[in-house]
Amino acid sequence: MSERVIAIDGPAGSGKSTVARALAERLGWAFLDTGAMYRAVTSEALRRGMDLSDADALAAMAESLAITTRPRVSVNGRDVQDEIRTDAVNVGVSVVAANAGVRASMVSRQRQWAADEEVGTVVEGRDITTVVFPAATLKVYLTASAEERARRRGDESAASVARRDAADTNRSASPLRQAGDALVVDTTGREVDDVVEEIIECLNSRSN
Repeated sequence: MSERVIAIDGPAGSGKSTVARALAERLGWAFLDTGAMYRAVTSEALRRGMDLSDADALAAMAESLAITTRPRVSVNGRDVQDEIRTDAVNVGVSVVAANAGVRASMVSRQRQWAADEEVGTVVEGRDITTVVFPAATLKVYLTASAEERARRRGDESAASVARRDAADTNRSASPLRQAGDALVVDTTGREVDDVVEEIIECLNSRSN
C-alpha cells in the first residue's frame, strides 16, 4: 500500500481531470476522479426517479451502491460513463454533492481506495485538499478564467458552470476551498504538459 497522494482541487472547467490523468500517467500512479463518483450517484438517483432533496433517502441509496471509476464509470455493474455527462446530471450533481451523508460515504471510499493502491494516487475533486486528504503529499489548486472554464465545459453552458461554482463554494458540507499550503496554478491558455511539468517540479522540490 502507498500513502503518496497528490490532491488536486479547483472549480469546474479548471482542468482538474485532464491534468490529473496526465500527471498520473507521467508518474505511473493511479488516478481517481471523485467527481465521477458523485455524478454516478446522481445518475442512479435520477434513474430511480428519486427526489434529490430527500437527503436521508439519497444518502442511504448512495451507501448501498457499488461504484467503480476505472476503466469506465459504473454503478452496480451498469456502465454509466456517458450517462453521467447528461444535462440532467449536470443540474442535479450539485444537490447530490451537497448531501452530507452522500459525501461521508464517498470520502470513506476515496480514502480506502488510495490506501489500497500499491503506487501513489492522483486524486481530483472539489474538497480533496481540504477534507479528503488534508495531509496529502502535495496539494494543488487549479484555476482558470471564467471564460476559459465555460469554453472547456463543452457539455455545460456558462450559466451552468457559474451555478455549480456557487453551489460548490457555498454548500455547508465540504465546500470548495483553496488550501493554504496548496500550489496554485492558473491553467488559462496553458498546455496540459506544461501544467503537469510545473506540478512535478514542485513535487520533486518538496521531496528533496
